[in-house]
Amino acid sequence: MVIFMNKYEVLKKYFGYDGFREGQEILIDAILNGQDVLGIMPTGAGKSICYQVPALLLPGITLVVSPLISLMKDQVQALNQAGIHAAYINSSLTENQIAKALQFASAGRYKIIYVAPERLETHMFLEFAGSVQISMLTVDEAHCISQWGQDFRPSYLKIVQFICNLKHRPVLSAFTATATENVKEDIVCVLGLQKPRILVTGFDRKNLYFAVETPRRKDAFVMEYIKAHTGESGIIYCATRKNVDTLYEKLRNERVGAARYHAGLNSEERKVSQEDFIYDKCPVMIATNAFGMGIDKSNVRYVIHYNMPQSLENYYQEAGRAGRDGGQAECILLYSAQDVVINRFLLDSKEQNQEFTQEELKAIRERDEERLRTMSYYCMSKNCLREYVLRYFGEYGSGSCGNCGNCKSEFEVTDVTEAAKKIIFCVREVRGRYGINVVAGTLSGSDRAKLQEYGVSSYASYGSLNEMTETGIKQIIHQMLLDGILEVTKDKYALLRSSVLSEEVTEGNRKVMLREKRRSPFEETKSHAKHTGSMSSSRKRASDILNSRGLELFEHLRKLRTEIAKEESVPPYIIFSDKTLTDMCVKVPFNRGEMLCVNGVGENKFERYGARFLLAIDEFTGGEKEKYSFGD
Repeated sequence: MVIFMNKYEVLKKYFGYDGFREGQEILIDAILNGQDVLGIMPTGAGKSICYQVPALLLPGITLVVSPLISLMKDQVQALNQAGIHAAYINSSLTENQIAKALQFASAGRYKIIYVAPERLETHMFLEFAGSVQISMLTVDEAHCISQWGQDFRPSYLKIVQFICNLKHRPVLSAFTATATENVKEDIVCVLGLQKPRILVTGFDRKNLYFAVETPRRKDAFVMEYIKAHTGESGIIYCATRKNVDTLYEKLRNERVGAARYHAGLNSEERKVSQEDFIYDKCPVMIATNAFGMGIDKSNVRYVIHYNMPQSLENYYQEAGRAGRDGGQAECILLYSAQDVVINRFLLDSKEQNQEFTQEELKAIRERDEERLRTMSYYCMSKNCLREYVLRYFGEYGSGSCGNCGNCKSEFEVTDVTEAAKKIIFCVREVRGRYGINVVAGTLSGSDRAKLQEYGVSSYASYGSLNEMTETGIKQIIHQMLLDGILEVTKDKYALLRSSVLSEEVTEGNRKVMLREKRRSPFEETKSHAKHTGSMSSSRKRASDILNSRGLELFEHLRKLRTEIAKEESVPPYIIFSDKTLTDMCVKVPFNRGEMLCVNGVGENKFERYGARFLLAIDEFTGGEKEKYSFGD
């Protein structure tokens, strides 16, 4: 029985791995010692292993509270494929199905049960929880419990009451990929974690390439990009349902295998779209942020944001759905000034939670505005994009990652200190009553009606930068905001203020340098194709270590994987990941012992699929141990 195994045997037998990844063993040991834990680990770092391994070693049942039905389904499918009995309880099941699942759990059939937070307060589930031994309660996507988190869900607060109602308090473990310091403290406080082992393994996803593009025609950019990445799986996020539908129709008209997903589609349409994407029938998914939080698809090679998201937390979480298998992937954000307008409209339209006081709602709105500004500064930054994200989450890197759009671009650096001094003088002169647009218009000497109404022509700074365009002045202002020389108020009006650093500029002790990308001489769409091509050439996939014969073997095994996936009605990556297939091509196993040495092949997976993959390898190689990869 599992209870007599150790953590290494469980890892190898069920998951097919020879060793733990960074941070996993520390958290597993803490849980097995009865200590609460909080793990903040980037997407793809193996958070689920941290609670699934101890769940198999602890005596009772582990409950995993998860926010999305699709996430539960994926996780349970993967566990059952690995030979671990698991179940989920959510609204997709009938009451009879739920009763049957809880009956099996009470009889000891399941070690892990995934449950939606809303189910915790039902009479049937409370009765079940009071009659079994719950050894651990795991909160997945734990940032949802914090009102300062980017995806706060009031239903998550039910977890706290549920724990209080249990006769015996289980070990609590909480996991998330994105959490600022405030959110981290909120998770510990609200969940009531007792002397928890907190581990932050870092937020950096080194396999992801980040870039911000500002194309005049976003549709043309997307089309060129998809053509340059034919056959690869990707997600395109749009801010509105209308954008999703419009782009979907355009791609379908160009015969691109695309699916779409948003809350305006009925549940059956969403289900079909999701399955078409997961089962690789449609390589491209166009969706709003309603899609993806629970998608465990490992071979997504790119994520394009057609519009700027509302926050860096949202962006990093959505972009993080690329490259979950550890292979190189690209995250491209298409920015336009209109994106800020769209997002502010969405914030204005957001349904208000009646459980909050007016004061709390005001604080939350200010926080939303601050996040939106931080996100727009990311889009305008000319410095390392990865460093920008890491600093936001409290990490500091080298200042240049060498693998983002800004680090790979050539810039012209201009000293704009004199213009910056005039901007500071204007901000002080208007006494912080205006935002960027009015200040830029005042400095350029604009005579548009709104500025005349404000009477800005009476200021000494009016027209002091009339040799520049308003766009050019705004660029300098944005640079000064990024440098902390200027600040803005937290409300939606974002009124400009000078900071303590302004004095250094006006006194001549600090320079303001503006970095601008060198313009390509080519016309736009050719430039885009050239740029996306250069990104692709720098990207290395797991299969890139294979030689030409190795790639043929990889495709041979991939076809077999698709065939088995159709037979069993599960996503191909649930059978074996691309990384596992690549390792098969490198190691060329001919027997059980050799196959069990392949990364990701556990004993149960071997019993189910090993013989067919061994036969496929034998047929392809003729039983000869050729070299199918480069290097050693």
